[in-house]
Amino acid sequence: MTSGTDRVRSRSLWLDTCDDDLAPRPALSGRVEADVVVVGGGMTGLWTALFLRESAPDCRVVVLEAEVCGFGASGRNGGWCSALFPASLPALEAMAGRDAAVAQWRAMVGTVDAVLADLDRLGVDAQAAKGGTLTVATNRSHVGRLRHELEVLRAYGFGPDDLEWLEPPAMRRRIGTADNFGGLSTPHCAAVHPARLVRGLARAAEAAGAVVHEQSRAVELRPGQVRTDGGTVVAPTVLRCTEGYTPALDGHGRDVIPLYSLMVATEPLDDDVWSQVGLRDRATFSDGRHLLVYGQRTADGRLAFGGRGAPYHWGSAVADRFDTDASVHDGLVAALHELFPATRDARITHRWGGPLAVPRDWCASVVHDRATGVGAAGGYVGDGVSTTHLAGRTLADL
Repeated sequence: MTSGTDRVRSRSLWLDTCDDDLAPRPALSGRVEADVVVVGGGMTGLWTALFLRESAPDCRVVVLEAEVCGFGASGRNGGWCSALFPASLPALEAMAGRDAAVAQWRAMVGTVDAVLADLDRLGVDAQAAKGGTLTVATNRSHVGRLRHELEVLRAYGFGPDDLEWLEPPAMRRRIGTADNFGGLSTPHCAAVHPARLVRGLARAAEAAGAVVHEQSRAVELRPGQVRTDGGTVVAPTVLRCTEGYTPALDGHGRDVIPLYSLMVATEPLDDDVWSQVGLRDRATFSDGRHLLVYGQRTADGRLAFGGRGAPYHWGSAVADRFDTDASVHDGLVAALHELFPATRDARITHRWGGPLAVPRDWCASVVHDRATGVGAAGGYVGDGVSTTHLAGRTLADL
């Protein structure tokens, strides 16, 4: 490890290490006709385009991306391909009934393996490792909250194969947090390199026959067409997959709340540090605090660590300058050192962030109006790496 004042990168670790030069694809120019136009070149839009082409090879699909594919949350997130769904089981039961709530959560469990299988099928190396997730009680007050979470899942029929309690000795064998009062373990999560995933997915969608235009910012969406700053796509089906950037679109300023989540990453850590931190199976990790933190051991031996706490910006504003916040990033570094004292001498190489979409009912959704041909998917509240796959399958099917 090294120390010093080396420049810290503000672009995400993932985009810096995705083995892709990020050279933009040609922008849309002029008038184009298609069967489906997808607005947004993140995971949702690209999975949707891929599944549309695979299920209907004659379908003309055009994807429009304002920057480059993976510029948004798809290239900046924590890299948890998990079974987490933002709406709780009791909340889903209140919306749609108990059977539907359980079916939704079971669909998420199955989606984790479906993502990994599709990446393998498509030849996309996202450096995935299915080590599950550990949620550690790093404070005695966490124990009751985490045990209650376990009790809720048990009440809905989820068993030890889905979520189990680990006593402190068992938890310490897997993760070396400074304080450890036990916690929860689930196998239903894989650590992934999200930018490698989304950039590979863009190539796969193109190979399947979708046309992807980058540097093509949508300025008007309406039934039957999307107008960009360089041209227009005319299509009977218009699908909006813009997640945290949705409020920037005219007419969609109140669809979701863009909240910011920020991350930091260390340099590659040496074997002595990893012997203290653990995470040999690359389990993703969190703890029981209210202000969410999340992390993973990357394939190249770093700790990528993030959390909430960045301010909401008035009027649902979204701007590049909000992607970094010195006080929040400093707080994340302090939390990382508190959890893992062995990391105190490690250099922080990257600080970054970005907006995620929070719907007002805290529930991700997929919609499609057959009368107008307009559809949308999103609102993942930060749990999108796997949910985008399920949403893309659903949206393509609709």
